[in-house]
Amino acid sequence: MESNIQENKNSMLQNFFVTSLQELYWAETHLAQMLNTMSTAATNTQLKEAFIEHMEETEQHRQRLEEVFSQLGIEPRTQPCMGLQGLFDEGWKVIDETEEGSSQRDVALIIAAQKVEHYEIASYGSLITLARTMGQNKVAELLVPTLEEEKEADLTLTTIAEAGINTEASQEKMNA
Repeated sequence: MESNIQENKNSMLQNFFVTSLQELYWAETHLAQMLNTMSTAATNTQLKEAFIEHMEETEQHRQRLEEVFSQLGIEPRTQPCMGLQGLFDEGWKVIDETEEGSSQRDVALIIAAQKVEHYEIASYGSLITLARTMGQNKVAELLVPTLEEEKEADLTLTTIAEAGINTEASQEKMNA
């Protein structure tokens, strides 16, 4: 039988686990807006579609986290995540500092998005392992599909970059 997280609410490990979940909940809540902006800023049709698709998955990720909180017997709450806030800020900066309609902007958007994906992959992977260690196997299983979707989103971005955007960007001249 799985233990309820409330039974050991004073455990530093469990506090860290819950805080990490709250940070991911914050990230998934804010990521949808960022992906919408990135889809609008992108030029390449495949890239636009990838951002929109991942934006829709992000809502599912948020809902899964709500299920996790329910499984743990705690209210879903957000906790700002400094690491992801910095990566989101990089995404805004990329849009501000690149030329609209350029492949160079698309490359920069891909890089910014992959940084977020890698952070999420590391976070979800670590929390799955930690949940299992703490005997929260149902929680771990709830998080596995999100981890797989994050990995797939990362692979999609790599595929799009390698399909020609990187080459196109390397041939564009920079406007002064």
